[in-house]
Amino acid sequence: MTRQAAEAAGAEAARLPLLTEHESERNVALLLITGDRGLAGAFNSQIIRAGVRAAAELTDGQRNPVWYATGRRGASSLSFRGYELAGTYTGFADHPGYADARSVADDLMTGYIDGQLDRVELIYNAYISPLSQHVRRETLLPLSQATVTGATEDEEQEADAEGPHALVDYEPGPEEILRRLIPDYVEISIYRALVESAAGFFGAQMTAMRSASENAGELITDLTLQMNRARQAEITQEIMEVVAGAEGLS
Repeated sequence: MTRQAAEAAGAEAARLPLLTEHESERNVALLLITGDRGLAGAFNSQIIRAGVRAAAELTDGQRNPVWYATGRRGASSLSFRGYELAGTYTGFADHPGYADARSVADDLMTGYIDGQLDRVELIYNAYISPLSQHVRRETLLPLSQATVTGATEDEEQEADAEGPHALVDYEPGPEEILRRLIPDYVEISIYRALVESAAGFFGAQMTAMRSASENAGELITDLTLQMNRARQAEITQEIMEVVAGAEGLS
């Protein structure tokens, strides 16, 4: 539906601020999605490392990273490293709501429309399974025509092979529809990342706690064995001293 509306809008769609690419990409926003708590293995640290690597790439290209972070771990880690945060969002990492995603999206879209941001990138842990999460880096803004309306040659051939199509009348017009849909797309993209990150965090925390319990069990076994050996050696030494004393008296 969004693709058809953009095609119908034609040149009008290019006038939409979120579809317009800036001439230069000097200020690039990096939105890092982390957890509010630790004890989850490398879940938070790998996001921080990915963000730092992305910032190094941008600095080499004469671009300025602008930091945004959700979750206390990300905000505290970036502040500790001396980075200035343009936006911090905490308190909902475990149970994110759509309103939380909307507040984050509003700040990013406002910055992009006002020209303070030329590009917005999203870095988060994509949920694969309770045992694994994959760091994913996505471009959130600008929404290029290729991203919203692009179709491959195969898709175009399939569309042509389907035969005649029914005409679509848009009410309101396509530009108005896109004006409503695109902010929703940005909000939903951020909400999806928050939900995947929350699911991945609980999986990583469960895995980390299981590993910690297993390591603690192995440590207890090793220490118990060492203690028994030391106690047995001490008892043996005392017996040998008693025997030696009895032989001396005799």
